[in-house]
Amino acid sequence: MMTHERKIRSWFPRAAAALAGAALGLGAAAWAADPPAPAPLAGETPHFWYRAQPPGRYIDSQRGSKAFAYAEGKIFLSEDNGRTWPHAAAFPNAARITFSHVLKNGNVLFATSTKLYLSTDNLATHREITVKTRGGADYVPHTPRNPNFPGWYFHTLPGVVSWDVRGAEMLVWGNYCNVIGGATPVNIYYSTDGGRTVKIAYSFGRNPFFTDDGSSGGGRGGTLLGDPENPVIARHVHSVAYNPAEDAFYACTGDLTRGAGRECHWLRGTYDAEKDAWAWKVIISDESNSRYKCGGINFVDGKVYWISDSNGPEPHDRGIFRCDPGDLADLAKHALLFNPEVESGNMLIQDGVIIASHCAPASPLGTGFIVSTDMGGTWAQYDLKEFGRRSPTRFHEKNSEGWFRVDLRAGWIDRAEVIFIKPKP
Repeated sequence: MMTHERKIRSWFPRAAAALAGAALGLGAAAWAADPPAPAPLAGETPHFWYRAQPPGRYIDSQRGSKAFAYAEGKIFLSEDNGRTWPHAAAFPNAARITFSHVLKNGNVLFATSTKLYLSTDNLATHREITVKTRGGADYVPHTPRNPNFPGWYFHTLPGVVSWDVRGAEMLVWGNYCNVIGGATPVNIYYSTDGGRTVKIAYSFGRNPFFTDDGSSGGGRGGTLLGDPENPVIARHVHSVAYNPAEDAFYACTGDLTRGAGRECHWLRGTYDAEKDAWAWKVIISDESNSRYKCGGINFVDGKVYWISDSNGPEPHDRGIFRCDPGDLADLAKHALLFNPEVESGNMLIQDGVIIASHCAPASPLGTGFIVSTDMGGTWAQYDLKEFGRRSPTRFHEKNSEGWFRVDLRAGWIDRAEVIFIKPKP
């Protein structure tokens, strides 16, 4: 395994501490009303440059030259990759934001634990969006036993959640939940009109191990959540991705087999726009130590790529894999491109660059990155250990200046910092 000592400015520790305080202390006075523009913190490896976001705002998503951020009691929108923030609005519940996405038309969709909001005018106004069920009724979040843990209804692990589908942008994502924030039903959501209407594409069944018992992650013996008619259960959704070659979506879920059925599934879904209807099929269900417990689904030239976060009983079937989508259920037809030998649940492929990450609690590295700049021909791994023990997740596609945006999570899921990574030519 390759590690690399980065070239870092000598004052990194002070600035990094300020950044961490801003990101973690959402209610603290450390949130600056007008922080300085982009971060002078910079480092490099042989394959990429990287920098931390400036302190004061948590930059939650990006698209082109736009970036969406929040601080204590406010939300912000930049049009120059975070150099300036000309658009801002009061948003008292900013500390509970768990999801955001900048759409191609400029709309910004963002969510707290249980509520979804849309701005169509650069944050001058925003309104709450009521999700619709497959039957067209209002989808109302459950009343939590503990109001401090209402559930993470819209939080997701991938940064890419929308695609050009038959000439129009389509937003599709599943919620990664039942870890912190309260027990939550597991759904896949979609929008075909720029976030103005959001509906449920698929609802998983009621998992008896993640009921609302008032705890942060859910447990047994509480209120059952999910579709009572669906026998397919999951703890949460790891990834949803679109394959234009098939005009089909794929989703994978986690995690274990606890006695109520397997939670690790791959599903394939197709959308009929004329009927506004979905057809889903479970391709395979497997155990947690298999390559099918995974994330980071990507489609390139009709091939499907994914990265395994296999765990549980040994032996672990781990690595970055590629195959034809029609061969997903046939292990013999999978190509193993690289094995980092640790749990790795996030990956993004863009412009021939593959960037993925280590799950920190399972990794010998502090903040582990996996990279290939030639579509898997060669590989390297790097430890950006100055950030501490962090799990990189929510990889956003490159902005207009060529920088990927990445969440760093403390442990596996607690929000910590944001960094930007730019591949070298």
